[in-house]
Amino acid sequence: MASTVLTGGESVSHARGPRLDDRFPFAGKWLFAALLVGGLGYAGISILSDTQQVGEQIAGGVFLFLGLALVIALGFEFVNGFHDTANAVATVIYTNAMPAHLAVVWSGVWNFLGVMASSGAVAYSIVTLLPVDLVLNLGSAGGFAMIFALLLAAVLWNLATWYVGLPNSSSHALIGSILGVGLSYQLLSDGGGSGVDMAQVTKVLSALLISPLIGFAGAFVLLLVMKRIFRKPELYREPKADAPPPAGIRALLIGTCTAVSFAHGGNDGQKGMGLIMLILIGCAPTAYALNRTVPESATPAFVQAATSASAAYAAHGRPMASVEAARARVTAALRTRKVADAGVYGGLATLSDDVAERIGGYGSLGKVPAAAVPNLRNDMYLVLDTTKLVAADKGAQATFTEAQVKTLKAYNTELERGTRYIPLWVKITVALALGLGTMVGWRRIVVTVGERIGKTHLTYGMGASAELMAASTILLAERFGMPVSTTHILSSGVAGASVANGAGLQGRTVRNMALAWVMTLPVAMLLSGTLYWLLLNLTRALGY
Repeated sequence: MASTVLTGGESVSHARGPRLDDRFPFAGKWLFAALLVGGLGYAGISILSDTQQVGEQIAGGVFLFLGLALVIALGFEFVNGFHDTANAVATVIYTNAMPAHLAVVWSGVWNFLGVMASSGAVAYSIVTLLPVDLVLNLGSAGGFAMIFALLLAAVLWNLATWYVGLPNSSSHALIGSILGVGLSYQLLSDGGGSGVDMAQVTKVLSALLISPLIGFAGAFVLLLVMKRIFRKPELYREPKADAPPPAGIRALLIGTCTAVSFAHGGNDGQKGMGLIMLILIGCAPTAYALNRTVPESATPAFVQAATSASAAYAAHGRPMASVEAARARVTAALRTRKVADAGVYGGLATLSDDVAERIGGYGSLGKVPAAAVPNLRNDMYLVLDTTKLVAADKGAQATFTEAQVKTLKAYNTELERGTRYIPLWVKITVALALGLGTMVGWRRIVVTVGERIGKTHLTYGMGASAELMAASTILLAERFGMPVSTTHILSSGVAGASVANGAGLQGRTVRNMALAWVMTLPVAMLLSGTLYWLLLNLTRALGY
């Protein structure tokens, strides 16, 4: 009789549960190792190829930092895989729809495909949480300290909660780490530096708070509806030991597991992409700060969009005499998030004209000289994020005409195309890390979801309703670029389905999950803030 260790040293018997202790075949382990090493090698070769194409030479120390940071970032996605995706496979394992090892491999493949099909919107919604000053100076000591601090804090907390079998949220851990770095940066700069964007923080935290409630309520209602429509008692009873479900039910459960895995890859995989792009921009700006794959034929459209936006801004604020003054004015406005001002509009008009002139003069983003890349990228970033604030500001909306707002949004699209992109090799390596991560360490979380939430065994109807709600909620969030927690949505869905099925909830597990939910933000903030302070002092002591 197998048993799995849980919080507080308890053991849960699997006499009536699925078999979770079968081992992968020896050939499978070799294939796993080959994919893991191959993914890291592919990332290294891609970086060397990209930097050589633009003539960028990376110093030895920076290259080592880049390699270490990439390994940690991919490690975050690997841990995310076995920490979060265990939620997706718990239902098919505990309803005997799929054997455990086949389920995790199947989930890993669909996580991979979900990452590859993702848009990148979530990746940059995470990046915009960071302090403006650090994003503009990624190659500085502060930028390097920021990257390591938030990566290490998120990974450490994920591993700690996995070790005790708690379905904690990787999204929560990462966002808490970002908030900790932002607060630490602001305190260390005596209040003079910009902190995190609180408007974006509120937006992201609202999604993280509301999505589990949607998962609970949606699964609760969906199971009640299923009971009214599908009046088969076997759907709502404990599955027979080792007996697979009927063909139709089995197909439904595998389909919902597939949907959750695909959705998880599409949403959570983007968080790693955003982190890797920060690392690449900081260490190899010539190759990655601008999207050099934009064709030369797109340059006239960009120049036209920038010129039209400049005219819209100039109609409400006098353009400034120097680019330096405009840059300083817009940077200050972006830090304070106060953009409804004629001086800011004038600065944006000047910067937009300058960006259009430079890119038009070079002919395309791919032809921008190495020395000009950091400055041009920062100006494009400034104009992009400030223009977004202008388009969303009520005071600005009352000032600009509808046609002018449309012009500004079209300009934003061009700026995003040039600065916010994900190279194909980044997608592939993140997809590999997330997909391979699903195949290890999944047992602890699977046991918690399958046995420790409801007081009775997971039924077919409970598993299907919980996963249908989880998949639809995550896919909808990805559509709007919102980072959400697969863990909390699915765990809440299982809880809602348990209640709807007449089963009670196990108070201890629910309390522990709620405690992990509440503790994640402050603990991750404390970890990342402390690490940022330590690493910043270390880099300065070493002369960086």
